[in-house]
Amino acid sequence: QVQLQESGPGLVKPSQTLSLTCTVSGASITADLYYWSWIRQPPGRGPEWMGAISGSGSIWYNPSLKSRTSISRDTSKNQIFLQVTSVTPEDTAVYWCARDTELQTTTPEFRGQGTQVIVSS
Repeated sequence: QVQLQESGPGLVKPSQTLSLTCTVSGASITADLYYWSWIRQPPGRGPEWMGAISGSGSIWYNPSLKSRTSISRDTSKNQIFLQVTSVTPEDTAVYWCARDTELQTTTPEFRGQGTQVIVSS
């Protein structure tokens, strides 16, 4: 059973960079057929797909976030990373990492418990 665990600071100041780590167990992030995504949900709003990295290392971004978002991975540690630069209070959300066979889903087959990130000074 694949397990995903998000980690990172819960509070980020405006204009700074948000950095999150997703540690995966029970599956290899280099496995074919799967997309490893980041999804977020701001308070009072629906979930938003942010981007994904495939088992082969190809990366896709939500066009609305592409200029500020970076997804990467460390295959030796089986970890996936998210960075969002120049954050504003609108980046306050619960952030999940997820795995699915579909690229842009916001209802993935597997996801972590999520981590709350608040952007505030």
